[in-house]
Amino acid sequence: MNSNTGQGEPAMRTLRLPAIAALISCAFLCACAQEKEGGGKEEKKRYKIAVIPKGTAHIFWKTVHAGAAKAAKELDVDIIWMGPQNEDDRVQQIQVVQNFISRRVDAIVLAPLDDVALAAPVQTAVQRKIPVVIIDSDLKSTDQSSFVATDNREGGCLGARRLGEVMDGKGKAIMLRYNVGSASTHNREEGFLEEMQAKFPEIELVSTDQYGGVTKESSMQASQNLLTKYGDDIQGIFCPNESSAFGMLRALQNSGYAGKIHFVGFDTSEGLLDGLRKGHVEGLVAQDPFDMGYQGVKTAVDVLQGKEVNKRVPTRLEIVTPENIDSPGIKELINPELDRWLKAESS
Repeated sequence: MNSNTGQGEPAMRTLRLPAIAALISCAFLCACAQEKEGGGKEEKKRYKIAVIPKGTAHIFWKTVHAGAAKAAKELDVDIIWMGPQNEDDRVQQIQVVQNFISRRVDAIVLAPLDDVALAAPVQTAVQRKIPVVIIDSDLKSTDQSSFVATDNREGGCLGARRLGEVMDGKGKAIMLRYNVGSASTHNREEGFLEEMQAKFPEIELVSTDQYGGVTKESSMQASQNLLTKYGDDIQGIFCPNESSAFGMLRALQNSGYAGKIHFVGFDTSEGLLDGLRKGHVEGLVAQDPFDMGYQGVKTAVDVLQGKEVNKRVPTRLEIVTPENIDSPGIKELINPELDRWLKAESS
């Protein structure tokens, strides 16, 4: 999932710094209250780990949250989950990081929605002895303790191989990009382009420079524009994340091209999986956001305990097709136990 410069100013951007600080203060005090039990006797210190996603609207981030909650339960630590609602609000995400630094959390797990803009806040955290673990999307920095994420370039290659296969290695195709500044989707896009050029030279990519933006609505509009221009001439489409893929799926369905143009997307929301079952999607590159959240918190705890950690922790990556969607391994990947762990955290 992913980032950056939007045209308008979403409502969440009007949230002032004091309001963000108040929200974080409330969350922090709730976490602190869990340190004491019965008779006011203070228990041993529990680590408080801030987990900051790129956004909170998409199911991807709810799944990351559930994985983080599972790790917190198993490792007996507290997580404080907070991030911008929309994935283009870098200003608010920076403010959230800064306020967690001022609150002196023990560690931060961060999915930066901009690989440059979040580097300075991360540097500040580390200078103040608050270790940072980066998840999902890389940061142009060496200050972080570890990077837990999908191999996004390989994910793009998987998408290219699937699209090339269903197109029988020939024809014309387009790729709708996600948003400028998002390292994770940029790597997927580049992996897709490199693999298509190397493995399927007879497939002509007629458009690869259009962006869907951070919402499903903007992606659907960009998709509709592409289909109006190329719909009768192309045989394949690739989209690099959930919002761009879902927007494209809706545009295909609305314009009558669904099931007629080969379509491969990225991520596995309920709507995209429904499209796969209907034959409107022929492949979905599936990440493991649950494990990403889990490994992010686990790695942060390891750092706090003085254990050696790997600088790069890869998470699972699969291609989901109509042929394997009901296999046990894929079912477990695309249907994690969200309610169980999110309810456990709130109880």
